[in-house]
Amino acid sequence: MRLLFITATRVGDAVLTTGLLEHLRRAHPGIAATVVCGAPAAPLFRSLPGLEALIALNKRPYGLHYLSLWQRLAARRWDIVADLRRTPVPYLLLKSRHFRAPHPVEGRHRVAEIAEALQLRDPPAPCLWLGDKDRAEAARLVPFGPPVLAIGPAANWVGKQWRAERFAELVARLTAPGGILPGARVAVLAAASEREQCRPLLDSLPAERRIDLVGAVDLPAAAACLQRAAMFVGNDSGLMHLAAAAGVPTLGLFGPSPEYRYAPWGAHTAVARTRESYKELVTAPGFDHRTTGSLMDGLSVDTAVAAAEGLWKRMQGKAA
Repeated sequence: MRLLFITATRVGDAVLTTGLLEHLRRAHPGIAATVVCGAPAAPLFRSLPGLEALIALNKRPYGLHYLSLWQRLAARRWDIVADLRRTPVPYLLLKSRHFRAPHPVEGRHRVAEIAEALQLRDPPAPCLWLGDKDRAEAARLVPFGPPVLAIGPAANWVGKQWRAERFAELVARLTAPGGILPGARVAVLAAASEREQCRPLLDSLPAERRIDLVGAVDLPAAAACLQRAAMFVGNDSGLMHLAAAAGVPTLGLFGPSPEYRYAPWGAHTAVARTRESYKELVTAPGFDHRTTGSLMDGLSVDTAVAAAEGLWKRMQGKAA
């Protein structure tokens, strides 16, 4: 049997589809999977069991990327096509079954929406497929020692970025002697291009407790590093969804994005948001996503600390 799985370009959106892919893989043991996604998300799938092909789809003008994709896929017959990107390509392929993502509905989480494509009552949680090299790299970068607080201070859009100075204050309070993770090491994760915006946070950390992973790891290795952390706190981003999929207690910070749709998924997660709602921020007079600065100033450090403490206590209660 052959499966064609067409998923997102962005990392976070692709992570949210991984549970459905795992569901299909387990429902059809031995199925050979071809995964189509954006280049940024491609590393997520490289260790997928039964992976036959991984196609990184780069957008081209006039939808020509879909033509080239069809040319690569048309020679085969597919037993299952799951299109979570709502592309025209599956309609031009020989296939037995075709599942297509439904249109978005106000108030519905993206994971639940994806599950509806297969009419699943219980949405499958996002998951990760990691290789031995990823785990070995994580063990080298995050060796055994005091607990680790992982921080994701970046995002794909400046409007969603809480200021690095506020992250620094949050970290200081959570790792202080009276905090939930006293003396914890702090791992900072971001892309190499995001180092400057992370610098105030990095500079605030004592060298002996700082684990600088900015630009140091790809997605699977980052996920393996996150699995070694006690907690993750970060902006609404692909890294936030990666942390939640890794199973680490995850606090997502929200402002100009809707938490009802993009909150980290799972009982081990929580959100803290600005005092302004998503709609209040993006419908404010003069709003322009192309020129705005951070829209996260309505989230106080006190609010974020309280949310982190609440999540920590809830997870400790479950572990007891």
